Amino acid sequence: MEISGKTVLITGASRGIGAASARHLVALGANVVLTSRSADVLQSLAAELGPQAKAVPCDVSNYNQVQTAVQTALVTFGSLDVLVNNAGLLGTVRRLGDLAPDEFDQVIDVNVKGVFYMMKAALPVMISQGAGKIINVSSGAAYGVLEGWSHYCASKAAVLQLTRSGHEEYADKGITCLGLSPGTVATDMQVQIKASGINPVSKLELSDHIPASDVAQAVAHLCGPSGADYAGEDFHLKKPEARAAAGLPPR
Repeated sequence: MEISGKTVLITGASRGIGAASARHLVALGANVVLTSRSADVLQSLAAELGPQAKAVPCDVSNYNQVQTAVQTALVTFGSLDVLVNNAGLLGTVRRLGDLAPDEFDQVIDVNVKGVFYMMKAALPVMISQGAGKIINVSSGAAYGVLEGWSHYCASKAAVLQLTRSGHEEYADKGITCLGLSPGTVATDMQVQIKASGINPVSKLELSDHIPASDVAQAVAHLCGPSGADYAGEDFHLKKPEARAAAGLPPR
């Protein structure tokens, strides 16, 4: 896919990976639809990016709002070519037995239901176009567990299976569904993790994590033809060969 002139909907776009991806994709000529619950920050980013950006305040755990965001993409730019399911939260870091039910629910509502809702809303549009790409932001937490992260690990394992399901069921409709596992990224989430003092990730310094701009470059790479190479699975940015493929220097 040549990204210039295409429309990309990015969830969790007000900061971190989402905002960095929006800036990078606009620089490459894409139109971006930005969604987040942080309406003021989102509007400021859209104003910064100019006419190629449209801000749509949206809670991804609310299906009606998700549908509105997808329809806004169509009305504003005429298509929806790429969906980047980036919105996610870690939630309160504590052991499984100490989690309150509503703390678990909140993570599942955003990290799992939000991904499902966006996929469900976007798929009919992409099918009617005969093409589309869905990139679900994954995590190493989909494959292993860390103390205090049971809700987050469970949610990311579910996202991986949604990615695989999307590929299994819609590849023959022209839809490429894949995941992007970035490794640890220097975002506000890492500040929260470090403050918890729980599990080895909290012992890392902010400088140990990659910048969000690296992930943005990987998103752009996966929007292109190479994304098909990872259909149904995750692109692991921590791997040296993955960084090289995305045009990033080794770490």
